[in-house]
Amino acid sequence: MKQLQDKIPENVTRVTETLQKAGFEAYLVGGCVRDMILGREPKDWDVTTNAVPEEIMSLFPRTFYENTFGTVGVVVNEENTVTRETPNEVSRETTKSTKNGEIETFETVSPKELSIIEVTPYRLEAEYSDSRHPDTVTFSKTLEDDLKRRDFTINALAFDPSKGEIVDLYKGQKDLSDKVIRAVGDPKERFSEDALRILRAVRFATELGFHVEQETEIALKELAPNLQKISAERIRDEFVKIIMSRSAMQGVISLRDYGLLQYIVPEMEKGIGMEQNKSHIYSVWEHNLRAMDHATLNNWPLHIRLAALFHDIGKPDARRRSEDDKDWTFYGHDVVGERMTKKIMQRLKFPAKTADTVAVLVRNHMFFSDVEQITLSAVRRIVANVGKENVWDLMKVRACDRIGMGRPKEKPYRLRKYESMIEEAMRAPVSVGMLKIDGLKVMEVTGEKPGPRLGFILHALLEDVLDDPSLNTAEYLEKRTLELAKLSDNDLKALGEEGKEKKAEAEQEELEKIRKKHGVK
Repeated sequence: MKQLQDKIPENVTRVTETLQKAGFEAYLVGGCVRDMILGREPKDWDVTTNAVPEEIMSLFPRTFYENTFGTVGVVVNEENTVTRETPNEVSRETTKSTKNGEIETFETVSPKELSIIEVTPYRLEAEYSDSRHPDTVTFSKTLEDDLKRRDFTINALAFDPSKGEIVDLYKGQKDLSDKVIRAVGDPKERFSEDALRILRAVRFATELGFHVEQETEIALKELAPNLQKISAERIRDEFVKIIMSRSAMQGVISLRDYGLLQYIVPEMEKGIGMEQNKSHIYSVWEHNLRAMDHATLNNWPLHIRLAALFHDIGKPDARRRSEDDKDWTFYGHDVVGERMTKKIMQRLKFPAKTADTVAVLVRNHMFFSDVEQITLSAVRRIVANVGKENVWDLMKVRACDRIGMGRPKEKPYRLRKYESMIEEAMRAPVSVGMLKIDGLKVMEVTGEKPGPRLGFILHALLEDVLDDPSLNTAEYLEKRTLELAKLSDNDLKALGEEGKEKKAEAEQEELEKIRKKHGVK
């Protein structure tokens, strides 16, 4: 227990000690206790107590209380942590409370950009008529009442930092050791109270590498239709946590096995068992999963994982039989997939930017990559279609696609060559446009008229700058322009031609560097 005590930040123990010194009970509870026992870094620190909100607020100078569940946010400052506390960023308000018959005023602050410890009174909850929120919340005086309302045994653990004692009424520590997700009490009651717990069971199992206990599994399958009562935002948040876990592929498989995927992304189920053409060894379903798994193994961000998962989601609707080839075709599945992806992302209330990015990656994942035939202008069009900010993510999706097909190499020579061409297409060309002077300024400084001499001067200046980039200043170039303007046409032309040759050499040197970087010729 001493090891657990040592893991608790000082500002957290200050909160529990303040409550206990005032005569109240105070325990860390839920996920933070679970994570400490597992040796994980807790994301949040939650405290439960037999004090009611008014009593909690009376003990701390800076709090906020803006909910109907009794949770008080206690504002704390971690050592060496800068908290933004300016009039524009922290709004203060007063909360009146009755204590011993007297009215007291407490200063409260908005939680924006501050360190917050949530302190919640022991609670008893009544009916959940909407399958998500309790109709009423009643404060209790016993820890036992609070723990019995929690979702899973591994989250029904409490820890007293001062005594170093764990309160474990439902054998949560054993379930942690056995890697089991088990509902507290009757699983049907727990899932009927809050249907989101059905998804949370799968999410915890996925994140922790646990399995769902049999009775809990039976109950979540039976009550899966209750997910239709849950907001899209809540479902999206749990789905994202599954996708962002290290075992995302198994998480999505579990969603399917438990009958939950039909309430999240039913479109994916069309690909289950659907045979592809001769170039694929997996069904559409398994191919998409394996593509996403590659993104997971590389720890790539959410939009790439989603694009990999959805990249062939349009294939079932686009599949046709070719009697000539005696094989399946999927012409236009990228266009169909883009349309389906947009609907999925909108339905789950993803931010517009994320939805747009995933959709554009799905739409363009079939880009033509025969480097023996494709031109640099065609590559530039691909960059224009997806945007410079997305083109390298598109290459990652293509790599996921390859691995999802069972190909041994993520980046064969052809794909590396294509990446080299992308970098060439995106590179700023070596040109007089690099100069800190332009034709108009040259004419202003020298009195030259538009014509060949103007071009010769600019290319002569470019040669100087390519030899020594530090010379690319307005001051130097204007001075050098006056010198060049005094030369004869023949001498100026000779310098200009030398500048063009230098430009061509510099271009070739840049391209050789890019190709060497990607291991291509």
